[in-house]
Amino acid sequence: MSPYRLQHIRLDLQLITDLIDPNSSVLDLGCGDGALLRKLFTEKGVHGHGVEFHHPSIYACIEKGVPVIYGDLDEGLNDYPDKSFNYVVMSRTIQVVKKPHVILNEMLRVGKIGIVSFINFGYWPLRSQLFFRGRMPQTKTLPFQWYNTPNIHLSTIKDIREFCRAEGIIVHKEINLVKESAKHPLANLMPNLFADLAIFVLQKNDG
Repeated sequence: MSPYRLQHIRLDLQLITDLIDPNSSVLDLGCGDGALLRKLFTEKGVHGHGVEFHHPSIYACIEKGVPVIYGDLDEGLNDYPDKSFNYVVMSRTIQVVKKPHVILNEMLRVGKIGIVSFINFGYWPLRSQLFFRGRMPQTKTLPFQWYNTPNIHLSTIKDIREFCRAEGIIVHKEINLVKESAKHPLANLMPNLFADLAIFVLQKNDG
């Protein structure tokens, strides 16, 4: 691996790292610059690789010594057999794919456990900006303008929960964050309103 040094990492990526067992196999869908996989390789001794579509992110992975495959998630995961990874991770990616329902089911076919982090578009500042200002909202976790946002499917925590129930997906764990903190009491009391980001640990109910 390259001599790249681990730097500050997003809290959701740290929490995902904590959820993954040492020496596991991991597939990271939409792996970005490879920061999560590099951390997992270094701290947990995992093996696996990432899938990424954007070339600058692929180059960043290579710089970090992270194995990465060029791939478009909207084309599915047909090259991967069932349960070929212990974990399949998708961090802040679900909202940018064209068919999120397909890729969620695919990741749970390929992986024994799925870990998904996603922006909660039910977060109260987003609601209030749209209601009071009449404009598409912006926050720290959602910094884009309406015309340059990559987000094409906007969902809330309630939406993801209901999707999982309908698809027979078990939510083993739910971690709700607000402003890079997992300790805000309101985020757990009323997460759909007060959490700006959520992490779900998922498994397909094949019974």
